[in-house]
Amino acid sequence: MKIRILGASGGIGAHARTTSILVDQNILIDAGTGVGDLTIAELAAVDHVFLTHSHLDHVTMLPFLLDTAGVERERPVRVHAQEATLGILQRHLFNGKLWPDFSRLPTPEAPFMAYETLPAGAERVLPSCRIRSIPVTHAVPAVGYLIRDARQPRLQR
Repeated sequence: MKIRILGASGGIGAHARTTSILVDQNILIDAGTGVGDLTIAELAAVDHVFLTHSHLDHVTMLPFLLDTAGVERERPVRVHAQEATLGILQRHLFNGKLWPDFSRLPTPEAPFMAYETLPAGAERVLPSCRIRSIPVTHAVPAVGYLIRDARQPRLQR
């Protein structure tokens, strides 16, 4: 497993980037401003985005990733998050007013993005890794992620 920190700051300036971590070449943990440093080919390789919470410093580059790389992809980018986080994205970001609804565009049958609810405590198994959502305390519903190699056994609660 290869982990690349794209950003780990709460703001920008003086070469700082907000939170985003690339796991292998196809998984993002959050979509902060560091995502903007990826090439178009690297953006198009992202299959999964796991969001910790809905604050702008963690989701700001998701619309640009989809707008830039969506046409380069054959399948939608899977956006994994708690139901509350996905609801905020749907109502306040991808609402056709602030930004296009890429869960329905370019067509409802072949969108650039698909939402996947991942409740706190749940685990998603991908080909290269297992990602478990861990509840954390924050101003809005939020989680952290425990990432393990897919060959390692499932953790017991």
